[in-house]
Amino acid sequence: MSNASYVPPKVWKHEAPSGGHFASINRPIAGPTHDKELPVGKHSLQLYSLATPNGVKVTIMLEELLALGHSEAEYDAWLIRIGEGDQFSSGFVEVNPNSKIPALLDRSVEPPIRVFESGSILLYLAEKFGALLPKDPAGRTETLNWLFWQMGSAPYLGGGFGHFYAYAPEKLEYPINRFTMEAKRQLDVLNRRLADNAYLAGDDYTIADIAVWPWYGQLVRNNVYSAAEFLAAHEYTHVQRWAEEIAKRPAVIRGQRVNRTWGDEDSQVPERHEAKDLD
Repeated sequence: MSNASYVPPKVWKHEAPSGGHFASINRPIAGPTHDKELPVGKHSLQLYSLATPNGVKVTIMLEELLALGHSEAEYDAWLIRIGEGDQFSSGFVEVNPNSKIPALLDRSVEPPIRVFESGSILLYLAEKFGALLPKDPAGRTETLNWLFWQMGSAPYLGGGFGHFYAYAPEKLEYPINRFTMEAKRQLDVLNRRLADNAYLAGDDYTIADIAVWPWYGQLVRNNVYSAAEFLAAHEYTHVQRWAEEIAKRPAVIRGQRVNRTWGDEDSQVPERHEAKDLD
């Protein structure tokens, strides 16, 4: 609750739920809450995820790789229901000790390689398949600049703006103003970059675009937080152009459907184990 006279205690204690959307999954400790092994399918790449913006990054990446002819990028995508605490199972924590989706297990090697954090997964897959990441030092570095920009900026957009604007139990002027200012600054950063470049790293579509689009591209298309009008998203014309172009890519359309359990029924593919699951 809002309290202008609130004074933080000398030592904070977790004595009550924080309230708001996702409150039931927030806690100040790590580690598993229950024992449960993760399922394993027939493909080398095992993805454990949900179609949030961070999860969609990886399914789009995998579908883009398949579209490029990398058949070894076939994957099993298992649904992790974060609202039900699947990310706190012993099996999931073994793959990602941070208990966040997405998490990837590459079983093409022995022992299998675990990959967690969406940016790390994109980089791992790009290097594994030699795709969507320029090989020249300048192009590679520019791509990674924007990949890490997104990883560093997303907490302000998601945990900051998104939380206080869309999910907090009450609307508070100070945090909404503070994070709206930062969200708009970030959109302006992208808009200035895309004014003179087709994609974030230059002329070519890369993992930088795959990382940024599910957050900022979908934000200006009003598919994240229903906040496009509030943020005056129409002002960011170059971001709008870029967002709409990427939205039309067949692999992007397919990738958004994987591990999705809400929206139109035709858009939902809770688990994906072979290409025909997306037919």
